[in-house]
Amino acid sequence: MGTRFLRHFLEPQSLVVIGASEEPYSMGGLVVCNLQEGGFPGAIHVVNPSGYEQVHGVPCVSRVSELPFVPDMAVICSPVATVPPLIEALGRIGVRAAMVLSGGAFLDDRSEDGGSIRERMLKAARRSGIRVLGPECLGVIVPGRKLNATYASQPVKPGRVAYLGQSGMLGNAMIDWAAGRGIGFSHLLTLGDSVDVLLPDLIDYITQYAPSQAILLHLERIHDAMHFMTALREASRNRLVLAIKSGRTKQSELSGLPSTPGIDNRDIIVDAALARAGVVRVDDSDELFDALETLSRMKPLRGDRLAIVSNGLGPALLAIDKLISAGGKLAAFSDGTHDDLLKGNVDMSLPGSNPVDLGGNATPDSFVDALKVVTHDPNVDAVLVVHAPTRLAPSKATAQALVAHRKSFHRNLLTSWMGLEEALSARHESHLAGIPTYMSPEKAVKAFMHMVNYQRVQALLQETPPSLPFTTTTEIRHRCHELIAEAKALERSSLTHSQTSVVLAAYGIPTATSRYVATAEEGAAMAESFSGRMALKVVHAHNCVPYRYRRHPHKLSSGLLQDLETPQQVAEGIQRLEDKVHEKFPDTDIHEFCLQPMLRGRHSLQLCAGITRDPIFGPVIVFGIGGYKVNVMADRHVALPPLNMTLANDLIERTHAAKLVHEHSRDPERDVEQLSELLVKLSQMASDLPELRGLEINPLLLNREEVVAVDFAMDLGPPARYAIMPYPEELREWVTLDNGMEVEIRPIRAEDAPLITNFHTQLSEQSIRFRYFQHKSDLSKRELSLLAHINYDRQMAFIAEHQKDDGNPEMLGVVRVWNDPDNIRTEFSIIIRDDLHGVGLGSLLMNKMIRYCTNIGTLEMVGKVMLDNHPMRALMKHLGFRMHYNMEEQVVDVSLRLNEPETDWQRHRLESQSD
Repeated sequence: MGTRFLRHFLEPQSLVVIGASEEPYSMGGLVVCNLQEGGFPGAIHVVNPSGYEQVHGVPCVSRVSELPFVPDMAVICSPVATVPPLIEALGRIGVRAAMVLSGGAFLDDRSEDGGSIRERMLKAARRSGIRVLGPECLGVIVPGRKLNATYASQPVKPGRVAYLGQSGMLGNAMIDWAAGRGIGFSHLLTLGDSVDVLLPDLIDYITQYAPSQAILLHLERIHDAMHFMTALREASRNRLVLAIKSGRTKQSELSGLPSTPGIDNRDIIVDAALARAGVVRVDDSDELFDALETLSRMKPLRGDRLAIVSNGLGPALLAIDKLISAGGKLAAFSDGTHDDLLKGNVDMSLPGSNPVDLGGNATPDSFVDALKVVTHDPNVDAVLVVHAPTRLAPSKATAQALVAHRKSFHRNLLTSWMGLEEALSARHESHLAGIPTYMSPEKAVKAFMHMVNYQRVQALLQETPPSLPFTTTTEIRHRCHELIAEAKALERSSLTHSQTSVVLAAYGIPTATSRYVATAEEGAAMAESFSGRMALKVVHAHNCVPYRYRRHPHKLSSGLLQDLETPQQVAEGIQRLEDKVHEKFPDTDIHEFCLQPMLRGRHSLQLCAGITRDPIFGPVIVFGIGGYKVNVMADRHVALPPLNMTLANDLIERTHAAKLVHEHSRDPERDVEQLSELLVKLSQMASDLPELRGLEINPLLLNREEVVAVDFAMDLGPPARYAIMPYPEELREWVTLDNGMEVEIRPIRAEDAPLITNFHTQLSEQSIRFRYFQHKSDLSKRELSLLAHINYDRQMAFIAEHQKDDGNPEMLGVVRVWNDPDNIRTEFSIIIRDDLHGVGLGSLLMNKMIRYCTNIGTLEMVGKVMLDNHPMRALMKHLGFRMHYNMEEQVVDVSLRLNEPETDWQRHRLESQSD
């Protein structure tokens, strides 16, 4: 639904509370009190049918229709059965936002006509366009606007952190946790049951309009994966985003959705999605604030190497155990650091080594001296100070010494002041100085690892990957779609083994030599062409389904015979398998028999790779250890398509399979690259073939020479909905410019970063100034990533590419748009290489973008043109843009209406910059 009318929830000028009274346990009464205590400056009214004149001093009327004004927002606290007609009445008088705090077990009651209460609420809201937050939400707190429209038990301090949750009770607890840590919020609200307003809508609004530096998310359910991922990726590019999610186990996962084939616990898909969006995930609420403290106060890390300085070996060892188990690294000191520590003549358990044990007789000065040495070591990325109070080194005095000398420490510092009574003052000193501090060494290490993980996911978000190893063609996609159509025409829900091998071959995935036969006679004849032992598999409807495992895969019923040596054995094997299938599945037709040479060897590794489909996130790429005797839970990691080489490599490196490759391969870099290429091809397949529901390659054999798919299965389903919009191949086209140059116009992709860099070096200073409104000699890595790695769900960029005589591509120009979340306006920019002005390229790119934005329903295209950019002004006039001189910015504002608005709200948005 986008950000439509969300301003009325977060920036209301007037309110009505429905269902408030002065009864001791009145939820509405608590809301009124919180509004008054918070100092809400706008008008407040109460609606209560009991006929009160006032509630806590606030004027009260009996019906919504009797309100003396139309409030920006209504807070509904009356019994949930009354909510649908209330929403109807509020919408009728022009209220744009209704927040429903009431709820309960009756939400799904279908005893009345028109569906459940939840369904009737949504129908009532859609008739008038009113937005509904809730039911069962806590309410909204915006301290900066003195708004506390909740039943929370205490006030909230202003801050720069936005908390968006899905549980009202957890929101209450969050307020108390934050108060105990002195943390303030820019916004705090919970969505409850999310009948209308969804979490991504609020993330979009906070990203666009709020000054928040960080967003904390509590997740229970994800309704629309693409909307969710788009909003998260936009937010995390500019803000720190932390998330905690319940439902990590089957027992607490209450969605009722079917399981994901091949995935025992859907939570690993949530992990992959959050990491892909640049979000740091935490396990519990305390950890949420620990991670916030670390990530908001520490400088960016160079690596993941931690040094530990302690006045006792025991606490340091606890920290090391936590560090290694979490995947971190203990820093190895340089020779210079080792020697300097020995010169200090400190009684240490491990002289000159990490951890640095200063011993029980350490003083505050000892800590300072040791830190000055350790923090100068180039092999150290951060230092953890672990301190237990002693008479020689009281906690507060030691903390004050560290704070006084902090400018001489050249690395990020984390502290753990162990204990409770004396350590409180040390934590307070550290907190005031902006040094992250934790109650235990283990918590400090966990917080450090959040920083490491944050750096990793942000690096992946901004990575400019190497060129794709493979791109499909129209012919490849057409051939695969034909095979799928053939299977569906026969009412099959899967492809046969031979059909799947054709699809794999089309995408450049090597398969084992396979021959397909229908009878024992054909099998015996075909076996003559094989030398050595053979494997025989029967293919029927029940074993063409991926991720379907049996307890005893070695039994004959699994449909596989191995180590056949002669044509006679092959013929007999075909007959035996045929009889067994007819006995076990009497109504099942046998599609074919597959004959392959036996592939095994000491130097081979059995892997599993494929595609599965999650009911929430859609297609998912799977990779891990393979073989039919490996349980489905073992070492199976996932990633969301589309993948590039960098993302594929990251997926591989998270598995135990990668450790085996690095340990045993003659050329691990080559093998990991081969596997990455295969995963990119699977990703391309998932994008090209939306009806592909699942593909399992198991075993995928990695040997000294190559990667080979030995056995595989593919099934079909309805067209997939993707969590991340795939590359829009259908928007590619080839044209000829006025100067005769052949040019491809296509959407940009992350792998185009080198093209952009080279293109930028060929632009004149004037062209750069016209595009960026300033001189920009070169592009930073972050800028390059933002230009190349776009979100097709909300952005688009078309580049003009030409193949030079040497076969290398060059970029000639680019046009971009940035859509707002509601698809009302899109802002464009365009830049053409200086030597190609006047050949029609600018008009060509702009017209393509105008057609694209018109087709996706965008209402208006806008942009800014510098006053002295006369060629661009002429182009805008030629294309029909309206032009307006902007005196404040000294530019020309241009706009073009693409589609007509269908609602009053859209018309209002076109006339203003916000809803």
